[in-house]
Amino acid sequence: MEAFVASKGRSVERRIAGLREELERANRAYYLGEPTGLTDREFDERMKELETLEAEHPELDDPNSPTRRVGGEPVEGFETVAHAVPMLSIDNTYSEAEVEAWVKRVRKGLDAGSGEGGADGDGSLFAGEAVAFACDPKIDGVAISLRYEGGALTRALTRGDGRKGDDITANVRTIRSVPLRLPPPLAPRLLEVRGEVFIPLEEFARINREREAAGDEPFMNPRNACAGTLKSLDPRVAASRRLGFVAHGRGALEPEGWAESHSGFVERLEGLGFPVNGTAVREAAPEIMATIHDFASRLHEQPYGVDGMVVRVDSFAQQAALGSTSKSPRWCIAYKYPAERKPTLLKEVEHQVGKTGRITPRAIMDPVLLAGTTVRHASLHNYGLAAARDIRIGDMVIVEKAGEIIPQVIEPVLGERGKHGRVRKIKAPDACPICGGTVEIETDDAGKETGRRCVNPECPAQVREKLIWFAARGQMDIEGLGEKTIDQIRDAGDIPLEHFADIFHLHEHRDALLGLERMAEKKVDNLLAGIEAAKSRGMASVLAGLGIRHVGSATARLLARVFPDIDALLAAEVYELMPTAVNTLSGKKRQEMFGFEEELELAYETGLGITTAPIFHEFLHSAQGTRIFAGLRDACVDLASHDYVKPGESGSEKDPASEAFSGKTVVLTGTLERFERRELAARLEGLGAKVTGSVSSKTDLVIAGVSAGSKLAKAEELGVEVWDEARLLEALGER
Repeated sequence: MEAFVASKGRSVERRIAGLREELERANRAYYLGEPTGLTDREFDERMKELETLEAEHPELDDPNSPTRRVGGEPVEGFETVAHAVPMLSIDNTYSEAEVEAWVKRVRKGLDAGSGEGGADGDGSLFAGEAVAFACDPKIDGVAISLRYEGGALTRALTRGDGRKGDDITANVRTIRSVPLRLPPPLAPRLLEVRGEVFIPLEEFARINREREAAGDEPFMNPRNACAGTLKSLDPRVAASRRLGFVAHGRGALEPEGWAESHSGFVERLEGLGFPVNGTAVREAAPEIMATIHDFASRLHEQPYGVDGMVVRVDSFAQQAALGSTSKSPRWCIAYKYPAERKPTLLKEVEHQVGKTGRITPRAIMDPVLLAGTTVRHASLHNYGLAAARDIRIGDMVIVEKAGEIIPQVIEPVLGERGKHGRVRKIKAPDACPICGGTVEIETDDAGKETGRRCVNPECPAQVREKLIWFAARGQMDIEGLGEKTIDQIRDAGDIPLEHFADIFHLHEHRDALLGLERMAEKKVDNLLAGIEAAKSRGMASVLAGLGIRHVGSATARLLARVFPDIDALLAAEVYELMPTAVNTLSGKKRQEMFGFEEELELAYETGLGITTAPIFHEFLHSAQGTRIFAGLRDACVDLASHDYVKPGESGSEKDPASEAFSGKTVVLTGTLERFERRELAARLEGLGAKVTGSVSSKTDLVIAGVSAGSKLAKAEELGVEVWDEARLLEALGER
């Protein structure tokens, strides 16, 4: 009997291994444009069988199984890991003369031995020796590094700051063109492959079509969408967006002699199943430029964005002799293709309101053929930028795509102004063009406008998204009222679902709900029970669920600790919504803003600051805010606080996070995953910090996200304390 069980176990193990190998082979063939040997149905059947076997035999789990391609459970955060070999940036050039000058410097460096890292430290071993240059198309994507040990993918890192990057292995495993295992006889002991992740142009168009159909704002360009996808904490997002990958370089390699040149390395990568670009090897500047110009004629035929050509010394030994500066390798340069630009007439500007309330200007133009497609509309990004560039309706304007999919207006042709009819300035809306509600103007550190946003949570342009958010877990947590159910009810047309309060009147439409497809009696009754339970969640959940600008779940909880119910919140003066932040102002400033000089004798935190509290206060007393709270009250929703702590009682006087920030001067830099910069600044101001835009000797703390630049460098130079996002979340009590 034992022998039979052991035999069966080996049989299952062999079947799992065989399925994994067959599915990976099919994946690799598909992305190389070769026959997969399986029909779509056969592929799906084998994948389902593998998923079933793996679920039944968890002891045979493998993180590199093809089943991981569909994305696993969300991760809690990203670990930052040092690169074994730094991922340096590449110097860019836009002129033929600079390419020729660089080729001369390379040859001179090898002849004179001025590089770093040569065999004898002088590089003179290469004096008089021929130099070959490898040319590869430069994909406009996101650079990553893949580490394989014993042929298995063990880690994937972002470029980060070049010295260390974020571990995004869970997301990268969903990319079907990334090999999870390499053929054992061909793979070196250790292999780090550098490459570019991208969203194929067809996929980008599909994603934006789906977003627009769902009422979401489309992504502006594939690169930014790809970067955001790779930094999503839910690998299923990456799986759904069908990312691509192309290999183009190396990091750590053992044994070193596995490849002796870039072209040889790329050839060996291709043999291992990696997607690669064709590498052309050239020996002189004129040949390099001919290759660059030849590829430019085929630029728009590529399935992904290409914005240039990378030219590098082919020999790894010569690369080592030339060495690198602190920022870039001396043996490599990137020629950037100029963006294709064309003039056309700007006929009108329409004001679009996205589902987050952001109001953006969109140009309506005479049709123009640009990068292979006819363009009639283009982005103006925001009203501040349009004003700064003095773009006017009736102007001839220059439009470009470059690596962007969505065309953008770059500048007016001033010499043509007035020749094509009346010209008028673009007028930014002072009220929401959809609902007439209050508009919030966003600015950068210099006070320049960067955006406008409708702050009315019940603006029709935002209704669907707001309802989904309101009902979701973490807000009102209404069991059974998810995105699909909300869409189904709204699409039916005869059941009112336009306002938050409408949710709590759905019991009045039970018969109509039962008439909807797939809405059986049990499902409807469970939904109505979930809605009834949500009525008692309390003020913090309601405030968090309304989607009010600057009031997320953390701020809602802080407000609920301070104010016993919605009536007390409505009765509060604006300065009572931000007492700690007010105390950071000088007495003169307090007098100017609020009519008093003395510090407030109020010991609590609300999460709101000088810029955000007035916006929240205005919403509370707006017609929209009044209607929302009246509707919820009439629907018998509990608007009392379940978190209120009376003054003087334990826990009411200080938010623990305030000790980390109170009285400190803080600078924010880079991109953070969990926070918008302005909202975070308001949160920190509410905890007593002073948030500034530049680093100096007076700065106490720099919070650095992804792609932090000069501010981070300045902080390190001055010895200022630097936190990453993980440390910030820990201080805020949100890890």
